[in-house]
Formats: sequence, structure tokens, C-alpha cells
Amino acid sequence: MGWADSVPVPPKQIHEIKDFLLTARRKDARSVKIKKNKDMVKFKVRCSKYLYTLCVSDFEKADKLKQSLPPGLSVQDL
Repeated sequence: MGWADSVPVPPKQIHEIKDFLLTARRKDARSVKIKKNKDMVKFKVRCSKYLYTLCVSDFEKADKLKQSLPPGLSVQDL
């Protein structure tokens, strides 16, 4: 076990909603965390290797995206 094994891997940013939904439907996707700020909503999906993030500035699109997340995935609002 070298020093590289303990270095945290930075999250990968996704820019398209379609790509985020495909990532959330993967078998290794465990959970989604939703963080709301005053000017944007951040969606974070935890997969086996990476944490994938999507930033949405339109709150209506964020609500639609939240409704279209897979039902088996655990969703946590922060």
C-alpha cells in the first residue's frame, strides 16, 4: 500500500442533465445528495470509484431532475 492509495480522488463534474441521469442509473451508483444554495442546486451521485457532480442554476429544472431520479437510489437533501 503506497501513498497514492490514501490520496482522495477529486469528484468528476458532469455538465449535461442526460449524462447525469445515465450515471445515476448505473449499477454502481449508491446514493444521491442534493445541496441547495441561494443561486444553484448541486446534485452529487456516489458511484464505486468517483463522486459525480452536476450544478443546476434553474430551480425548476432541478425539481424535474429530482423527480426523475431512479426510485431505488437513496436521496439525501443537505
